[in-house]
Amino acid sequence: MRKSKFTEEQIIGFLQQAEVGMAVAEICRKGGFSDATFYKWRTKYGGMEADEARRLKDLEVENARLKKLLAEAHLDLEALKVGFGVKR
Repeated sequence: MRKSKFTEEQIIGFLQQAEVGMAVAEICRKGGFSDATFYKWRTKYGGMEADEARRLKDLEVENARLKKLLAEAHLDLEALKVGFGVKR
């Protein structure tokens, strides 16, 4: 997945500008991103503060790491079953 060129703080800043009444098209033009990106960010970060967004990102990274560990454990278990000739 491609890394965003904007930090969570910047994204939340854009969203807050829209909340105070600035036009979405103008925010997107000044920021250099599309309307679709803005609405995707609003879905993900809407109503959050910067520290909450940082915590969300940390949790997503931790979740990905745990999913990888689980997948590796299942592969090891499957290899042991094949090695010992255990039928399902």
